[in-house]
Amino acid sequence: MATLLELTSQGDVATISDESKLANIELQRPQQLYELWERQPWSAHAIDLSQDIEDWKQFPESEKGDVIWGLSSFFVGEERVTTQFSGLVMAYDDQSEEAFLTTQQVDEARHTQFFARYYEEVFSIGDGIEAQLERVRADVNEGFLSLFDEHLVNACKQLVDHPDDMEAKVDFVTTYHMVIEGTLALTGQFFITDFFENRGIMPGFVDGFKKISQDEHRHVAYGTWFLKEACKDPALASRMQAKLAELLPIAATVLVPKGADPFGEWTLLGYDSAKVNEFAFTALSRRLRVIGVGLPEVAPA
Repeated sequence: MATLLELTSQGDVATISDESKLANIELQRPQQLYELWERQPWSAHAIDLSQDIEDWKQFPESEKGDVIWGLSSFFVGEERVTTQFSGLVMAYDDQSEEAFLTTQQVDEARHTQFFARYYEEVFSIGDGIEAQLERVRADVNEGFLSLFDEHLVNACKQLVDHPDDMEAKVDFVTTYHMVIEGTLALTGQFFITDFFENRGIMPGFVDGFKKISQDEHRHVAYGTWFLKEACKDPALASRMQAKLAELLPIAATVLVPKGADPFGEWTLLGYDSAKVNEFAFTALSRRLRVIGVGLPEVAPA
């Protein structure tokens, strides 16, 4: 019988191709995910960007703004999730969970380092990470700011103040792993990577972004495991659904270009909104099916 790691990427059930197997899989636990992390080291400063520098010089000027806009939310997002993760580390249940959660915070810092290096060496946007972030923050939309600067920050604060509060932990993991990483980040990563691969350009970025995606599939595998265990309690399952109902309408606007109607038709680097939304919906639905929680009814933001 095939193992979960053979059927999926990093144990993330959203990447399974045969949905009939979802009902019988055994999720990776924190200790297994920690050991997986040890087997997959990489360095943000070792990836060769020399071809990317040349490719960017030849990139159509009319499209450069769209690319930088598309990546800005990832750069700012990686910094946000790095600084807002300590609460979950403090809320560990046992030593294996603590070990895994510390690896995730290291991963997020490494992702920030990759974007900082890429912006400086390829896009020529430098002067240090703080200055870079100030520059790219101008590109993110109101939905992004609401989700990352309000909802994520508040969820972290609640967990820092009450590390033993299971409701606060469910809120945080739902916000972070299910919505931000699972529904937004991995969706955007898939289409942006596909955009560059189809053009045969930016090989350093593709290499780095695939490594980031590998890390985040592993993170989401943890979130799925935790929420499946927590949601055996019907009250916590209802709380998770309520948090999803609150956040999904906001999340639906984050990848939408400024000026476009988030509930109309729009494109992300040439990919139409229907395709982007279908990818995100399918991934979330598979995870929720394994957790044992249905998709909530949501109203537009």
